[in-house]
Amino acid sequence: MKNGKKLLTIYKRLYRHFGPRGWWPGRTPFEVMVGAVLTQNAAWGNAEKAILNIKRERALSPKKIHRMPIRRLKRLIRPSGFFNEKAKKLKNLADFLLESCNGRIKSLKKENSGVLRNRLLGVNGIGPETADSILLYALEKPAFVVDAYTKRIFSRHRMIKKDAAYGEVRDFFMSSLPRRRALYNEYHALIVELGKRYCKKTKPLCNGCPLRNL
Repeated sequence: MKNGKKLLTIYKRLYRHFGPRGWWPGRTPFEVMVGAVLTQNAAWGNAEKAILNIKRERALSPKKIHRMPIRRLKRLIRPSGFFNEKAKKLKNLADFLLESCNGRIKSLKKENSGVLRNRLLGVNGIGPETADSILLYALEKPAFVVDAYTKRIFSRHRMIKKDAAYGEVRDFFMSSLPRRRALYNEYHALIVELGKRYCKKTKPLCNGCPLRNL
C-alpha cells in the first residue's frame, strides 16, 4: 500500500472511530495563537485555565498583551507552566502581530504560506510545531502539524523513522496527502486522540486500537 493511500485509510479509520474533533478551540484567531504558545509542554486543560485568566482581565488582544506589565502576564498564565518563558513568547508574538499587520490578523491570511511560516519562525519562542499550529488553526493555511503523538504512532507503523526530524515528518505527510486545510486539521486532531487513548508512550492499548490490523 502506497504512503498516500495508507495515510488516507488510517484517516478514515480514525474518523469513523472517533468522529469529528472540532479543533482548535478558540473564538478568535488570536486566542488560537495564544493557545498554541501556552500548550507548549503543557496539557491543554492547563493552557485553557491560563487563557481564561487572560479573558477575565479582558486582555486577549495583541495590543493589550503588548502593553501589559510582564509580571502581571506571568501571574495570569501561571497555570500553563513555564510561565516566565511563555510570557516572553506571548510578548514577542504580540509585538510581531502589531509590527506586521497592526494587530489585524485577518490580513495575514492573504500572505503566502511559506513566507508567513518563515516569518513566524523568526519570532523568538515560536518553533516549527507552534508555527504550523498557528498557520493551520488560526490562519487557515494548509500546514501539517507534527507532534510527539504523530512520531510515536507512525514510527510504530514503520512509516517514518523513530528519530525523524520535524521537517522530515511534516514533508512526508504534506507530500503524501492532498494539500487540504480541512484534512490536515482533522487528521492532526484524530492523531492526538489516538495517542491519548490507545497509542500510549508505555503500555499501548493495541487490542482496542482502531488501527490494530494495519
